[in-house]
Amino acid sequence: MTDRKTLGLRDTSDTEAPELPKKGRGWKISDKRLDALHDRAREMRRFASPANKALAKKFAEADLGRYTFKRFAVVGSAIVDFNCHNLGMAIMIDEEDQDETLAKRRDKSLESVGIRIMRIKATDILDDMDAVLARITAGMRIRIGDRKDAARAHREANPNQDYSRPDRKDNRAGSDRGHDRDGGDRR
Repeated sequence: MTDRKTLGLRDTSDTEAPELPKKGRGWKISDKRLDALHDRAREMRRFASPANKALAKKFAEADLGRYTFKRFAVVGSAIVDFNCHNLGMAIMIDEEDQDETLAKRRDKSLESVGIRIMRIKATDILDDMDAVLARITAGMRIRIGDRKDAARAHREANPNQDYSRPDRKDNRAGSDRGHDRDGGDRR
């Protein structure tokens, strides 16, 4: 009789999260895995929890300008409950039956690539929505300040870089709005 080999799993609760490799705008994820993630996110939107639906309704009613939150967004190889791409901020709703070690590992992975995670309990959303919204707003303000500070530090570290934007009027190639063909002004 031969000895059987058994698979030994190591404890990952206290190890650091694996670094998520990024390549250009995308993540190194196979198309098959990415399709599966998007299908799972679609399914999660279809069968969302009451807390998720309540917070989504508040986000839909709010005028957040350019800082909008997308529900059940795929970020890297994770699905977050709400994601604001412009802020690099994600909101995760902690449900009762959630695996904490998996959640902490996912949070570490996302934070290692610059995405700030805010965790909110589902009971807090259902019991006191105003306090939750105040907490989210405070988190957004902190994140906006962090992004401005990082941009300021980058400009100071790179003084020779040109940060000016081209004038939109000069940037209209092939357009003759307001000008005749010989370059004169028609107005």
